[in-house]
Amino acid sequence: PRPSPPAPALRQTPPAPAPQPIQRDPYLPPRPRVAQPSAHAAPQAVQPTARRSTASTAVRATWRPRRTVDHDVSPIIVDRLIKSYNGTLAVHNLSFVVQPGRVTGFLGPNGAGKTTTMRILVGLATPTTGSATFGDVAYADLARPQQTVGCVLDASFHPARSGRNHLRVLASTAGANDRRVDELLGEVGLGDVARQSVGEYSTGMRQRLALAAAMLGNPDYLILDEPANGLDPEGIRWLRTVLRDFAASGRAVLISSHL
Repeated sequence: PRPSPPAPALRQTPPAPAPQPIQRDPYLPPRPRVAQPSAHAAPQAVQPTARRSTASTAVRATWRPRRTVDHDVSPIIVDRLIKSYNGTLAVHNLSFVVQPGRVTGFLGPNGAGKTTTMRILVGLATPTTGSATFGDVAYADLARPQQTVGCVLDASFHPARSGRNHLRVLASTAGANDRRVDELLGEVGLGDVARQSVGEYSTGMRQRLALAAAMLGNPDYLILDEPANGLDPEGIRWLRTVLRDFAASGRAVLISSHL
């Protein structure tokens, strides 16, 4: 009989490497453990979850972006600005341009002269030398200041006056009516508390009211000094949306901060 052929050699496969643990960033929070349902477990009823409210349940901002302006907006020009108070130099040889269509950040530590510069820009202080103008026009020479420049340097109000009445007082010189007042109160999230006294408002709510006051005349420029103070994270996100939409319409924003 013929000898049987030799059996084929078996291929030796190397053992699979043992799985290595995934190294996670130690600064990240641990991942939540998800319980695996059993095959025989009864389905659980879905429990309703409450939506997390903002810092104030009255704040429900319904901001609606504006259409693009139908006219040219000149840049803000600060040229070699110097301001001193009784020999103390507050602003020294400052020059910059705020272009329309952009949000320009004015950054500096406390006491650097940001508020002083903004006060000069809106005619509340006189420069020692230099100039700060809208195009080539000073604030005092604007034909309709409130309909050209919206400014917030200090979010302070009469504590006994309601938010709505505060805006109605300013509306008489801004060329706005009560409908515009109510519209703005809704857009900044104060529609539900419009008739409450400002003394009951939180710091963030006062910032929203101040922004509404600045926008009464539908201006071409927004000048805001530390507008995010007192706002919660949702309020800051909302403020960014407002400022970006305002600039995207072709208008100019100058916003100061020490952060």
